[in-house]
Amino acid sequence: MDNIEITKEWDKVFPKSDEVNHEKITFKNKYGFSLVADLYEPKDANEKLPAIAVSGPFGAVKEQSSGLYAQELAKRGFLTIAFDPSFTGESSGEPRYMASPDINTEDFQAAVDFLVTNDKVDADKIGILGICGWGGMALNAASIDTRIKATVTSTMYNMTRINAKGYFDEADNPDARYEMKVMLNNQRTEDYKNGEYVRAGGVVDPLPDDAPFFVKDYYDYYKTERGYHKRSLNSNDGWNAIGCMSFISQPIIAYSNEIRSAVLIIHGDKAHSCYMSKDEFEKLEGDNKELLIIPDAVHTDLYDDLDIIPFDKIAEFYKENF
Repeated sequence: MDNIEITKEWDKVFPKSDEVNHEKITFKNKYGFSLVADLYEPKDANEKLPAIAVSGPFGAVKEQSSGLYAQELAKRGFLTIAFDPSFTGESSGEPRYMASPDINTEDFQAAVDFLVTNDKVDADKIGILGICGWGGMALNAASIDTRIKATVTSTMYNMTRINAKGYFDEADNPDARYEMKVMLNNQRTEDYKNGEYVRAGGVVDPLPDDAPFFVKDYYDYYKTERGYHKRSLNSNDGWNAIGCMSFISQPIIAYSNEIRSAVLIIHGDKAHSCYMSKDEFEKLEGDNKELLIIPDAVHTDLYDDLDIIPFDKIAEFYKENF
């Protein structure tokens, strides 16, 4: 039996819009975990709607960026859901604060299950949107789920690449990976002995003066009033130290070249992570794929900056490809 508690009050980091209806919903993935989501829909909708499932960033919750995206797209005519992935937020899954290439891809597919069977949704017009690490997961889901007609990624991370190779691929060699595996497996032993999982820590706090820019960028979102949320892993103690270990040897997006549905990849040209979107785009095939680079935008600008995130473009992309 799932032990989940669903918050009834509005506790997002962004204001509630009076242009949409909002409700909390739940659905199960194929592993039996209950996923909790916020559903947004245009007010006074009187016909079946195209629908979009949204998640991310990696280590965030639906009360942060994904909810903002979902609400903004609902204002533009879509039924949307922003969900907490398994093991995080209000969704179920034990132990807490774990990640999985398989289960997290399944989370997106379970969201599609919910949407295609919803009486308010046009089942032939389903899209997904992944932010940060969930951008890579969205591409992974699109490569296996033919019900997904269009996919958008925003400020994307490939979680296999970052875990196996490090930032900017600086640890892309067998010796570096081996040392990391030794460290993680030693931690597994300690966790088992102690009967609890050590957390890796979220965004560093207090922020050192010599912190790299991308760390300062994350701090500005997750650790300040701008984006802090009490259930967010990144805002607090982070993932379990071994929580992302399986990504090292279980690659995602292995068959992105076989995605036949439409894909729009969006990234800021000043983002430390931009190379990941550019490289993933190069793997895509077909004339329904698009790369949109936003001038002067850093990684977290695409988390919440309404003046920078191209919501009208995103909505147009979905409508054209449904």
